[in-house]
Amino acid sequence: MTRGAWLLLVLAGFAAGLLAVVAVALFLGSARISPAGVLRVLAGRADAGSTESVVILSLRLPRIAAAAVAGGALAVAGVGFQALTRNPLAEPSVLGVSSGAAFGVVIAQLSGAGAGVTDALRLTLFGFGGALLAGGAVYLIASVHGALPIQTLLLAGVIVGIFFASATTVLTSFIDINRLGGIVHWLLGNISPIPPGSLALFAVLAAIGFWLILGQARQLNVLALGEEAALQLGVNAERLKVRVFVGSALLTASVVAFAGPIGFVGLVVPHVLRLLLGPDNRLLVPAALLGGGIFLLVADTLARNIVAPAELSVGVITSFCGAPVFIYVLRTRARGVL
Repeated sequence: MTRGAWLLLVLAGFAAGLLAVVAVALFLGSARISPAGVLRVLAGRADAGSTESVVILSLRLPRIAAAAVAGGALAVAGVGFQALTRNPLAEPSVLGVSSGAAFGVVIAQLSGAGAGVTDALRLTLFGFGGALLAGGAVYLIASVHGALPIQTLLLAGVIVGIFFASATTVLTSFIDINRLGGIVHWLLGNISPIPPGSLALFAVLAAIGFWLILGQARQLNVLALGEEAALQLGVNAERLKVRVFVGSALLTASVVAFAGPIGFVGLVVPHVLRLLLGPDNRLLVPAALLGGGIFLLVADTLARNIVAPAELSVGVITSFCGAPVFIYVLRTRARGVL
């Protein structure tokens, strides 16, 4: 089998898995709708104003789409950060980038941003600025003679993350009390149905970040050999770092703006995929887009069904999954296996 055929086969398998999870998620929720009712709505044979139509078309489908896009974006950002730092523990929340993005989004919230497309773009731009600020701070703190030692990188990420989380907490004290509950829920990581215009904007921003990183996949493979070897093979490492960092920061910021800082997706999914598919970023990046969507969609479906009619924040589910993986990778790395 040629490499191209293998790539298409793997991606087709992940796409089929994502469609299967979407189908299951449509049938599950606190509002009980029979399978026949779900199919009737999807076929367009239900009344537009009926409860089942509102639940499926206005609540579940937009939420499923948002979860799939957010999961894919965070997983691709994780692949980008890990390839950039050559460290399997690097991901947006561990590096403090998610906290920086949340800080920027809360600043935008203080200006009274609403749910419109323009407001969503403003939230993302402020989040993008916060993500760049936090990521740059981590790099400056952790960089030792151009290298990023794992202990220093993690410590710098924790410090920067705590700093921006504390700054965000201070900012929330200035937010109107009527909006504070929603902000706190968002800070825990929460997928919500997004209006069509904002959802389209979210998908476009995620697509830009995805293409920025996918376009550098071959050079990232070369960078894995070391910066000196990359330079000898014609790869401009500094330009590559900027492009991948900007792409990863944009992906993180867009997710934080729409769903809050959801942790560990960018750690769990790339790690599992690397074990299954190997280290080739040309395959990892598109596989992460689909695999991340599957992971976060499963987590969100659990979050809205485990304690129904109430629901958990999806960030709680991903943290329960991500913490053991983080410990495993850290201990394996300490033994020099990875």
